[in-house]
Amino acid sequence: MDFSSFVTSLITAFVIFVVLVILFAWLSRRPGNKVIYYPNRLLRGMDPFDGGNHASRNPFAWIREALSSSEQDVITVSGVDAAVYFVFLSTGRASNGTFSHLEKLSMGNVADKSSRLWAFLVTTYWVSIVAYYLLWKAYKHVSELRAAALMSPEVRAEQFAVLVRDIPPVPEDQTRKEQIDSYFKSIYPDTFYRSMVVTNNKEVNKIYEELEGYKKKLVRAETIYAESKKTSKPEGVRPTNKTGFLGLIGEKVDSIEYYSEKISELTPKLEAEQKATLRDKQQAAALVFFTSRVTAASAAQSLHATMLDTWNVMDAPEPRQVIWTNLTIKLFERQTRQYIIYIIVALTIFFYMIPITFVSAFTTLENLKKYLSFLKPVYNIAAIRAVLEAYLPQIAFIVFLDLLPKLLLFLSKLEGIPSQSHIERAASVKFFYFTVVDGFIGVTVGGTFFATFKTIEKDPNSLLTILGATLPGNATFFLTFVALEFFVGYGLELSRIFPLIIFHLKRKYLCKTEAEVKEAWYPGDLGYATRVPEDMLVVTITLCYSVMAPLIIPFGVLYFGLGWLILRNQALKVYVPSYESYGRMWPHMHSRILAALVLYQLTMLAYFGAKKFYYAPFLVPLVISSLIFAYVCNKKFYRFFRCPALEVASHELKETLHMERIFRAYVPPCLCSEKVEDDRFEDALSHVSRAGPFA
Repeated sequence: MDFSSFVTSLITAFVIFVVLVILFAWLSRRPGNKVIYYPNRLLRGMDPFDGGNHASRNPFAWIREALSSSEQDVITVSGVDAAVYFVFLSTGRASNGTFSHLEKLSMGNVADKSSRLWAFLVTTYWVSIVAYYLLWKAYKHVSELRAAALMSPEVRAEQFAVLVRDIPPVPEDQTRKEQIDSYFKSIYPDTFYRSMVVTNNKEVNKIYEELEGYKKKLVRAETIYAESKKTSKPEGVRPTNKTGFLGLIGEKVDSIEYYSEKISELTPKLEAEQKATLRDKQQAAALVFFTSRVTAASAAQSLHATMLDTWNVMDAPEPRQVIWTNLTIKLFERQTRQYIIYIIVALTIFFYMIPITFVSAFTTLENLKKYLSFLKPVYNIAAIRAVLEAYLPQIAFIVFLDLLPKLLLFLSKLEGIPSQSHIERAASVKFFYFTVVDGFIGVTVGGTFFATFKTIEKDPNSLLTILGATLPGNATFFLTFVALEFFVGYGLELSRIFPLIIFHLKRKYLCKTEAEVKEAWYPGDLGYATRVPEDMLVVTITLCYSVMAPLIIPFGVLYFGLGWLILRNQALKVYVPSYESYGRMWPHMHSRILAALVLYQLTMLAYFGAKKFYYAPFLVPLVISSLIFAYVCNKKFYRFFRCPALEVASHELKETLHMERIFRAYVPPCLCSEKVEDDRFEDALSHVSRAGPFA
């Protein structure tokens, strides 16, 4: 990419960003769009415009609000996980700031064997030391945030429950529930409350979803019928539908009557299946509840049986993030699945590198003109050539990365992980490997090989020299990529153009009921599974190219600075957390940042070697120190993120403890009864007597 194309890419990206910000300032003030720009506030019953006159509201007041918001504001609105994510963004922004004095220097301009290379070696040490300090400080701060949340006086259901897996076969003289109750009652006689046996809910869930689907269709049909009374005949026009495939074929029937009949038919069927499921489909897993969160915390980190493949106890996930189908997978099967998934991911990373490297190198306009001769007329038009050279390889790279998240989430779920937050953490780790190996290394090294293959083939010994000469030149690809991410990416994030368009199209042509309208605008959460690895890729790029191409430093600062500002606004007003893991993502963030730092140190070691600097081995102790730092942090901090500390769990509660309410929070929706007085769950639950105050 030549200089004019690079400048064109920056100017274009900046113009797009400005346009998107102006669109946001205009669109967010329109009352009809408030469900897109302020859903978090609306769901909490707040006035999206803070009670002020939205017509005269400063269109850029969101910047002041984001800057003035406190960490506690973020925790109150979006939880500890969001606050921890902003700790990461702040750390990334501060880390990039340590390079500021290098902006006018470039290692590529220094001659081989020059004594000036000492300055870059010392700088590498300085950057690493600052990174250690910031990471240590951040880990300590996040630990404090997690501790403050876990010792909150508010009652949280997951703090009074544990998940028990790998329960041994039931003795002949006991039922499953009696086996579980007697086991935990003997170990925790004073604080054991009751147990919930996990059941195979496949059939009952199928009926439940079918019933819920008919209920939604009935409400929709009744709404359409009510609206028809206002627009046509006074008696209205009753809606109809066909009973065949997708409502396209089959007998034509009255929708209201048909759906009502289906509901009447499925309701007793569901109730019968609920009883059968609780009675006959019990599995070798359970949730066990205690009247003390200290007991629950202690049980979650204790060895309960002499054999490791029986009575495995861990802290219970939040009720809203339990993956019920994974709870009953046995220990050895879980481990086998995990190894198989790791092999699949490793093979996918390897084979994925081939197309992503080829496409990233091939989609440069020079290569396209070379191999696709019909593009020569396009290449000769200066304006089009500049735009295509600026964006074509980066867009191809982004498209390839966007194809991965759903696959990685699916693979992570197959491992047998019991909670949604854990699945997202596992997928995030896998995505990080993809972005670094295929994205960073693949594009950097692969692009060089693609362009100089014939030279390397003739003289393999020239590989190191060629890499040293061409690596800084690859920086323009990543400079443009990062610019696209923070200008266009964050511009689209703030303006929410696509969610806005989709919502209005759905509301106009598809939505008939309030539930359908809400479903159309509901924003979801921040999406840590994809957002965090993408941020880590930018950390890796900024670190590794900071000395070879210092111009990337302000780009990295802008990425994390804009990200902090815009995503803080989104966390406070838009996104709704789907779970709370109390900062469990942080150890993974910390490890990935350290991995990026080690990669930076190894890159510098290799580049010093390419520059024939004899003192390059002086960087080897730095790599070792990073590994030692990672080990120390893991030993000091990590266990608290894996299981709750007893000193935290021992804090008193300010609320009255309603154990039955805690227990009911874990009942799957497909097993819930509309009859409040019907305690049908006793077929799969504990009959152990409950203490009066906790009933």
